[in-house]
Amino acid sequence: MRELKRLRISANLTQEKVVEELTTLARCLHAEHRIGKPPTFSVRHLRKLENEEPPPWPHPDARAVLAAFWKRPVEELGLRPAADEDGPLVLTPVPLISQAPSSSVLVAAGSIPLTDTAPPWLAETTTGTNRSSEWRIAPEEVEFLSEAADDSYAIDQQFGGNRLWRPTRAHLLWTHHMIDRGIYDEPLGHQLHALAGKLTTSLGWFCYDAGLQTQARQYFSEALNAANYTGDDVLASRTLSNMARQAVDLNKGREAVRFAKLGQRHAELWDAPSRVTALLAIREAQGYARLGDAFNGEAAIKRAWQEWERGGNDRDPDWAHFLNLAELTCLEGMCRLDLGQSARAQTLLARSETLQDVAHSRNRGMCLGRLSAAAVANGDVDHGMEAASEALRLVSSGMSSARTAQQLKIVHDGMLPHRRARGVGDLLEQIRAHVA
Repeated sequence: MRELKRLRISANLTQEKVVEELTTLARCLHAEHRIGKPPTFSVRHLRKLENEEPPPWPHPDARAVLAAFWKRPVEELGLRPAADEDGPLVLTPVPLISQAPSSSVLVAAGSIPLTDTAPPWLAETTTGTNRSSEWRIAPEEVEFLSEAADDSYAIDQQFGGNRLWRPTRAHLLWTHHMIDRGIYDEPLGHQLHALAGKLTTSLGWFCYDAGLQTQARQYFSEALNAANYTGDDVLASRTLSNMARQAVDLNKGREAVRFAKLGQRHAELWDAPSRVTALLAIREAQGYARLGDAFNGEAAIKRAWQEWERGGNDRDPDWAHFLNLAELTCLEGMCRLDLGQSARAQTLLARSETLQDVAHSRNRGMCLGRLSAAAVANGDVDHGMEAASEALRLVSSGMSSARTAQQLKIVHDGMLPHRRARGVGDLLEQIRAHVA
C-alpha cells in the first residue's frame, strides 16, 4: 500500500475529506505567497495518486500542498519523478506554514518527531491592525540570530546535535516569520534569506547527528533548493558536503560521490578556499570507500591532502574550520576502514585521537568508536577495548551524538566473538547500558 493511502487511512480520513482539506490548505499557502495559483484537487486525482502505477507526478504547487498537509516530502508519500541518473534526488521541501488549517492535519502529522505546527506566538492575528505594517526588522535582530547559529555550531562540535535541533528549528521558524511578516530593505532581506539558509542546513546537520535521518534529508533538500533559488553557491557547497556525509552513513556510496562532486562544482563558482575543496574531496573519497572503490578513493584522498596542505586563510567559512589535521587524519582512517585496510586505519585513527582537542569532543568520540572497530578488525582487542572505554566516558560526560552511540553498537557487535576475553563482557554490558 502506498504511503499516501496508508496515512489517509490511519488518520481516519475519507478521500472526499482529504480533498476538502487540501483545497483549504492550498488557499492558505497561496495567501501566504508560498505557492502560485492554488491547484485544484479532486477525488479522481487523489485516487490516481494513491493507486496508479506509476502515479502521476503532481505539479510543483500541488506537491507543495501535499507536502505541507502530510508534513513530509511527497517523495516519502510514494510519489516519484522520472528517474534522473545524472543528478542527486532532491526531496520536495515541506513549506513552513503559520497555522494548520484543520485538526486533521495535526492528526496526520503525529507520527513523525518533527512537525511544522507553529507555536502560539507565531500564529496569525485576525484582529486589530496589520502587524506587518508595524513590524520593522532591525539589523541587530538578524545579527543576534546569526550569532546564535554560530554558537550552536560550536556546541555541536563539542557535544553533538541531539539537543540542538529543537532550538535551531525555533530560530528557523522565527526567521521565516520575520521574512514573511516584517518590513526591511533589500540588503537586510538578503541577510535574512542567507540566515534562513544557514539555519536550514544547520538544522539538517543537527537532525542527522541526532539520528533523525528522514528529517535531516528534508532540511538538506530545502537548504539546497534555497541555495539554488538565490544563487548562494557557498550554502550549496556546505549543504552538499553535509548530504554526502549523511549518504555515507546511510550506505549510499554513489549518492555520496554525486553530492560531493556537485559540491565541488559549486565551490568552483565562488572560488572556494583550499580547506573547503579539501573537505569536498575527502567526502568524495568516503563515498568511493563505502563502494569499495580503492582506485578512485585513493585519488580523492590524495587530492584532499594536497588541497589541505595549501593551508587556511581568512576566507575559510566557519563551517569548514573543523577540518584540522586531526579531523582529516580521522576521515582518511574511516576511508581505510571501509576499504578493509584495518591495520592502516588503526594507525591513522590512533594518530587522530591523540591530536583531537577539547573543542571537538564529539569528533573525538566518533574517532574513538572507529578506532575501536579498526583495532578489533585488526585482531587488537585490548586497544579496541581501550578506545571504546574512552568513547563511553565521553558519552557519560554529556556528549549527545546519536552517531557516536551507533558507532558503539557496531563496536559491541564486533566484540561479541571475543566476549570470553578478560574485560570484554563487562565492556559489552556498559555499552548496552548506554546505547540500548
